[in-house]
Amino acid sequence: MGRIVAVANQKGGVGKTTTAVNLSAAMAMRGLRVLLVDVDPQGSASTGVGCKPAQGTPTVYDLLIGSRSVGEVLRRTSVDGLDLVPSSRDLVGADIELVGLQNRERRLATSLEEVEPDYHVVVIDCPPSLSLLTLNALVASHGVLVPLQAEYYALEGLSALLETVGRVRDDLNPGLELDGLLLTMFDRRNTLARQVRAEVSRHFGERVFETIVPRNVRLSESPSHGVPVLLYDPGSRGSAAYRRLAAEVMERLGLGDRLDRKKVQHG
Repeated sequence: MGRIVAVANQKGGVGKTTTAVNLSAAMAMRGLRVLLVDVDPQGSASTGVGCKPAQGTPTVYDLLIGSRSVGEVLRRTSVDGLDLVPSSRDLVGADIELVGLQNRERRLATSLEEVEPDYHVVVIDCPPSLSLLTLNALVASHGVLVPLQAEYYALEGLSALLETVGRVRDDLNPGLELDGLLLTMFDRRNTLARQVRAEVSRHFGERVFETIVPRNVRLSESPSHGVPVLLYDPGSRGSAAYRRLAAEVMERLGLGDRLDRKKVQHG
C-alpha cells in the first residue's frame, strides 16, 4: 500500500504547488513510483509537469463526481515514474456540487483505492483554502506536509489548518498525521527569515524538515516551461533543495524501505 501525502496550506503563495511538483519529481527520480493528484482548480501542478488537459479531457473533477475511474484519468508525465491526475477549471464549482453527493468527503479516497497499491507514494496538491476539496484530500491521506513561507505571517492561519487536521482525525480519518513543516522561499541574508525559522522550530521541533527551500529564480521559471525544476535546471539551488527534501521525506516516512520491498517482490 502506498503512502498518501497531502501538501496543504490555506495561505496562498507559500510554495505549496512548487513543493508538490518538485518533491514528486525528486522522489520519482530516486526510483519511487509516484502519483501526483492535482485538486487545485488553478491546475498549476498539472501545468507544472506539462500536462494541462485539453477541453473535454477527463480530470480529477470526473473522479469526484463519479463519472470516471482513476484509471481513465491518469496521465504520464515527462518524469519517468511520475504519473498525474490532472485538474481543470471545472473544479471551481465542485464544492457546491459535492455538497449534495453521498459520502461527499470521501469521494477522492474511494477513487484512489483503485491505484494506491500501484504507487509507493501519492502526493495531493490541495487548493489554498479549507474547502471540501481540501477535506477530500485530508480524508484520503495518511499525512500532511505543510509548506510555510519564511515571512512575518508564516504562522498566520497555520493554527486553523492544524485544527482542521485534528477534526478530520477525530471524525473521519483517525490515521491522519502531520508529516512535517517545510520552510520555503528562504533568504539566509534576511534577519526576519532566520527569526521565523527559529520560531517555527521552537513551536514544532522535529516536525520541521531540516531541508529549507531557498528563494530561487529557477523555481519560478520552470512552471512556464512545463517541467519540474529538476529537469529545467538540475544544477540550481532549488533543484538541490528538493533532492534533499525527497531524501529526507523518504527516510522520515520509510518510503525507501517500501522501494526495497517492491524491488524484492518484482526482482
